[in-house]
Amino acid sequence: MNTGSDEPGEVAVASDETKADGAQSEQGLGSKAPQFIKARRALHLSWQVGVFVIGLAVVGLGIVMLPLPGPGWVVIFAGMAIWATEFVWAQLVLRWTKRKVTEAAQRALDPKVRRRNITLTVIGLVIVGVLVGIYLWKFGVVMPWKIKDQ
Repeated sequence: MNTGSDEPGEVAVASDETKADGAQSEQGLGSKAPQFIKARRALHLSWQVGVFVIGLAVVGLGIVMLPLPGPGWVVIFAGMAIWATEFVWAQLVLRWTKRKVTEAAQRALDPKVRRRNITLTVIGLVIVGVLVGIYLWKFGVVMPWKIKDQ
């Protein structure tokens, strides 16, 4: 929750040397709070606490959704995006995640990788089909919870 400066109204902003891959971004790192909030240290600290609590609640909700029905990872990344409006570490994590997702998407478009994925999918479907066939051959269409006690 440190703004990176001892001076009121100042926030940490990364220089060109610290930007990932030397890429120029349209906005620097640091707080995206309105200027009147950044001008008052106590108000800015309160703003950061509020953003942190809201982001924590959203990330916690996403973690709960991982084993339950719901878009868990999407909600977790939404919470990280909320944190990224105020904290440099969250901005850097989101940049790293975007870079990794883009790299994975590029790899997935590679013809060799696509062939491998299609082959593995077909093999998996054949195995599942064989297992379902064995089950139906052995037990029929009767579901296990309807088998009478013997």
